[in-house]
Amino acid sequence: MEPISYTESAIDERIIRAVEEMGFEKMTPIQQQAIPCFLEGKDIIGQAQTGTGKTAAFGIPVLMSVNPEVKGLQALVLCPTRELAIQAADEMHKFAKYLHGIKILPVYGGQDISRQIRALKAGVQIIVGTPGRVMDHMRRHTLKLDNLKMIVLDEADEMLNMGFREDIETILKETPEDRQTALFSATMPKAILDITHTYQKEDAVHVKVAQKEVTVPLISQYYYQLQSKQKEEVLSRLLDYYNPKRSLIFCNTKRMVDQLTENLKARGYNVEGLHGDLSQNQRDTVMNLFRGGRADILIATDVAARGIDVDDVEAVFNFDVPEDIEYYVHRIGRTGRAGRTGRSFTFVVGREIYKLRDIERSCKTKIKEKNIPSAAEITAVKANKILDEALEVAQNQDLDKMIDIIEEKLESGEITSMELAAAFLKLGMGEELKDIKIEKFVPRKSGGRDRRGGDRNGRDRAGNRSRFAKGEKKGYGSYGDKKKRNFDKKDVQTTKTYHGRRKSGELKGNKRREKKAE
Repeated sequence: MEPISYTESAIDERIIRAVEEMGFEKMTPIQQQAIPCFLEGKDIIGQAQTGTGKTAAFGIPVLMSVNPEVKGLQALVLCPTRELAIQAADEMHKFAKYLHGIKILPVYGGQDISRQIRALKAGVQIIVGTPGRVMDHMRRHTLKLDNLKMIVLDEADEMLNMGFREDIETILKETPEDRQTALFSATMPKAILDITHTYQKEDAVHVKVAQKEVTVPLISQYYYQLQSKQKEEVLSRLLDYYNPKRSLIFCNTKRMVDQLTENLKARGYNVEGLHGDLSQNQRDTVMNLFRGGRADILIATDVAARGIDVDDVEAVFNFDVPEDIEYYVHRIGRTGRAGRTGRSFTFVVGREIYKLRDIERSCKTKIKEKNIPSAAEITAVKANKILDEALEVAQNQDLDKMIDIIEEKLESGEITSMELAAAFLKLGMGEELKDIKIEKFVPRKSGGRDRRGGDRNGRDRAGNRSRFAKGEKKGYGSYGDKKKRNFDKKDVQTTKTYHGRRKSGELKGNKRREKKAE
């Protein structure tokens, strides 16, 4: 599908102006397919991952459907988490920059409900909220759905995973039958299809972003083979070498998030951790630090990372290979957004290489192996960074007093200016680095493994000649020397009493050999 510009669409000119100011020119595939259907009043079933531009795909039509003269609720967007609700509401506020009289309110648990009630009484046309808090307002009769024109279920599969199905169906039952319904989901399990069949019109349009469009081509994907104990050191070196402005690091467990956050802080990195055990205030504080640039690195679990929407993330590090292939897509989709380039780095330990191959096949992508930067390369990059920072200080700050101190030291004759500069650089560089030695795991050949644990060339999983191939295992001999085996195939084939003796326990041997001999 050839991408079209927003100006070529039927979108309101005021919204196009706001979108272009945000730096977007071309529509993403999901926007290009969904927006025209929305504007025609059709129900939508959208299959798309995070990072494909689906917030605009439903947010722009929602804004265009609202009548600013009517102060009551006209559109409802349901999201699985407060972070996603806040994110979607913020995006829609940006799209509505030049639209007047439209009020958008995020409602979610953890926020003072009385404040939300006051805002609802003042008149709101669009609500973006979590199912639990929306249900709470419905019970209090502070939110009325009588005049609702449109309802959107965003990340519907995740809402079902979190146990919101009953709430969703209750909300849908309370909405007018002639409403327009849109459902967006990364996957389409049976539970999602049941909802679409029950609560959407028969002519609902199914729009889908192909998997190859999900893994954005602007993201350069790499992996490193290493040992578990080397991960932290390698991560530090990559952060120093690439020096990304803003990074996301994903771990599979909350415990690892805490441990890595603490260790990187001890190394001097400006880092914060995010996971489900943090209180809502702690989560808000961490996200504000990251969004505001006061934390360069955010370490998170997959669940906690839902709703993170920071456009200028330059690098994503998979400290652990994700347990689910879809998590990989969600993770790397946090970078390379809005037409920008991005990098993703995955740390692979031993047999995890097979998981990576599964990801490549499922996502129709190529993840390239890279070598860890050498000690000399890291040292050069760190030295240049320190020198650049020193140069900036020299150009922008008053150094007269410092110069007097330096000149006094030089006049003593104890040290030359070059030696002093080198000593300051050494202080900034820290300990001298050494190259990291990696013992790479060798995947088995596609031809399969033989019955003794080696491949068909007689090599073990590490790529070495197996003991069986060498004849080192007592009683087997080498593959080529049948005389050394502890049984004779011919005897097995011809001796009728063999099997009886085998069953009685008189003979002990390898069942697989016996079976093959038969």
